[in-house]
Amino acid sequence: MTAAAVWLSVSSCVGQPGKTADAIPTSGNPVFTGWYADPEGIVYDNKYWIYPTYSDVYERQVFFDCFSSEDLIGWTKHERIIDTAAVRWAKRAMWAPSVIRKDGKYYLFFSANDVHEGETGGIGVAVGERPEGPYRDLLGKPLIGEIVNGAQPIDQFVFRDDDGIYYMYYGGWRHCNVVRLNDDFTALVPCDDGTLYREVTPENYVEGPFMFKKNGKYYFMWSEGGWTGPDYSVAYAIADSPFGPFRREGKILQQDTTVATGAGHHSVIHLPGTDDYYIVYHRRPLDETHANHRVTCIDRLYFDDEGRIKPVKITFEGVEQKRIP
Repeated sequence: MTAAAVWLSVSSCVGQPGKTADAIPTSGNPVFTGWYADPEGIVYDNKYWIYPTYSDVYERQVFFDCFSSEDLIGWTKHERIIDTAAVRWAKRAMWAPSVIRKDGKYYLFFSANDVHEGETGGIGVAVGERPEGPYRDLLGKPLIGEIVNGAQPIDQFVFRDDDGIYYMYYGGWRHCNVVRLNDDFTALVPCDDGTLYREVTPENYVEGPFMFKKNGKYYFMWSEGGWTGPDYSVAYAIADSPFGPFRREGKILQQDTTVATGAGHHSVIHLPGTDDYYIVYHRRPLDETHANHRVTCIDRLYFDDEGRIKPVKITFEGVEQKRIP
């Protein structure tokens, strides 16, 4: 690894803390040890949580771990919160988790089987009673298992709008759809215009959609480039509607040849009640050539006076220690 040395606390938290020039503790990057990609970060009550893909060849990518922290510094690993033994239709791989809490339950959406036309696989849903699981398959089959508008059913992100409607953005193969979820996440329901699937693909989109809302505007983000290469990156658009149109503003996360390559497939954590935003993403260490070997990192996300996202500086230091108010 090219970051700081591994630190292991007596409480079984894993991470790589560092220090800024004024001795404020920082998380270090990567924030925990191991090969993990496609991280989704979220705040549940008084803890930060990260749900990543176990980053290995598909035949070994058959379970999820997750990580929790009270301060972005020490991370506790929760092992095998769900695996293919609990999802009978998922045979080859599980990846790109998206998580959300609703009505006291915790939902984990995932991609499985790298599905192609005529094959079984796609986007599944699991449910648990605690953030760390265990999770169980909710449907016993994919929620979306077909290819619509050219979008492979992978890389889903679930977004709750201010009016309580839940949307899911998803899609690989350079196409992105948005669908509306029903109240218990067991099916899709038509959008207001009567359509079940609406394509919202922006310029240069490849995969990995993410959405957040700030000051009444919809910030739609996605990954560009090839996930196995150094040009993997993140771009974004701003819109007035969850359906867009999403006109590309520009690239905000990419490699730094002095730090790491292949920086992409991200999520954003907004600390409630503050203006603090964090981008959680994966990247490939400079000395690593294996396509599947990626690590999870966190850096700050900043905005200019007009609300545009500033380019992210990827770091070895990570982010400063921060407890949830």
